[in-house]
Amino acid sequence: MRRRIAIVEDDAVIRANYADVLGRHGYEVAAFADRATALAALRTRLPDLVLLDIGLGDEVDGGFKLCQELRAMSSTLPVIFLTARDSDFDLVSGLRMGADDYVTKNVSLPHLLARVSALFRRADLAGAPAPADSVIERGPLTLDLNRFSVAWHGKHIDLTLTEFWLVHALAKFPGHVKNRDQLMGEAHVVVDDSTITSHIKRIRRKFGAVDPGFDCVDTVYGLGYRWKAAD
Repeated sequence: MRRRIAIVEDDAVIRANYADVLGRHGYEVAAFADRATALAALRTRLPDLVLLDIGLGDEVDGGFKLCQELRAMSSTLPVIFLTARDSDFDLVSGLRMGADDYVTKNVSLPHLLARVSALFRRADLAGAPAPADSVIERGPLTLDLNRFSVAWHGKHIDLTLTEFWLVHALAKFPGHVKNRDQLMGEAHVVVDDSTITSHIKRIRRKFGAVDPGFDCVDTVYGLGYRWKAAD
């Protein structure tokens, strides 16, 4: 069965170009010009992945709102922002809304396709049986690979799938430094340095919301990140 990708883009030419490229690479494509039309259709049938612009017609931040609405329907649906807006503020905002990735429209088509493919590989992995050691405990941290859930001191941490896999990659081997490429491989995404950095900041903020003293994710400058080993 072909993967179904929804494109939400208000520029007709850009929308048609991406739909054509994705169609030629074997994907089934549903294209929408505005948030309302997309939301009505996607409530009826969720796709396997969404490519989403931020500005949609008269709605300057319509894509952000749609991303939140999609997250309310599914916590696991892969969402990629594909936009001309390249500020750090927009990147952080997009990830805060629950997107898995954020790329600008000057990205090469092969690179975009690689990022799409990586998220589909992750979806396949999520559907596979969890390993026997599916629950990982590191001090107050509990990671459950069956439920893709995370708890800290018994309190649930609401992570996106990308954030879950990043925490898993770091906490599986406390004290080991993971560079960007290693984190991408273990989190099953293809993103750039700024996106990894933003995800890490979001992870710290979410843990910090339930434990202001949380400091288990270390930045090792010039190398990457590590989960702090217990003393």
